[in-house]
Amino acid sequence: MATAERKRLGARLGAAGSSGEADRNGEPGQRIAEAGRNASTCQGGGVPDVGSVLVGERRGSGMSLAIACSRFNGVITERLLYGALKGLAANGVTGPAVNVVWVPGAFELPLAASKLAESGDFSAVICLGAVIRGDTGHYEHVAGQCAAGILRAQLDTGVPVVFGVLTCDTVEQALERSGGGGVGDLGEDMEMNKGFEAAATALEMADLLTRLAAHGEARQFSGLPAETGIRP
Repeated sequence: MATAERKRLGARLGAAGSSGEADRNGEPGQRIAEAGRNASTCQGGGVPDVGSVLVGERRGSGMSLAIACSRFNGVITERLLYGALKGLAANGVTGPAVNVVWVPGAFELPLAASKLAESGDFSAVICLGAVIRGDTGHYEHVAGQCAAGILRAQLDTGVPVVFGVLTCDTVEQALERSGGGGVGDLGEDMEMNKGFEAAATALEMADLLTRLAAHGEARQFSGLPAETGIRP
């Protein structure tokens, strides 16, 4: 990435990372958070005999997140990164708690994500990329192997590794799913930005795994069968 591009991207992303308070008090962050709370209150509502109901919350306190982002189709992935940073900032995850790693393309995301997850330094890893059918003749191979590799990374490490990779037929579809607007826009519509959604998923899963681990320990101390195969 050229120096001029880095400076331009840095200015744009800096604005995203510093806007958390506004998002917490407004939309769409507020709407998404409220939707999560509503979902948690109705889980098991029609099943009176459940033993427990665990739902992760999008709270960033004490969390450290890593973002692996593809440089290929950078016009799209910059918008996804902008959305992810906005989503994390809306939940109090900013500054040193967010680490961004750039990889050449979507195919390289799983390896980077695996190494980040294995480090033990991060509560979750977000993978951002864009695979567009018109750009490559091996679209299915890249998209499929990228998805499989990201799934394997989280299953092997026990750390949430979120799939924030767009797989689209056209550039127009990719623009719509990365926040709308045109090529020169930031992708400000967070309800349509896959990066924003990926950030929310990462925080929710990280919190859920923490709750699952604590739930397993509680069952162990109470003499009940403990959960197995679950790591924080």
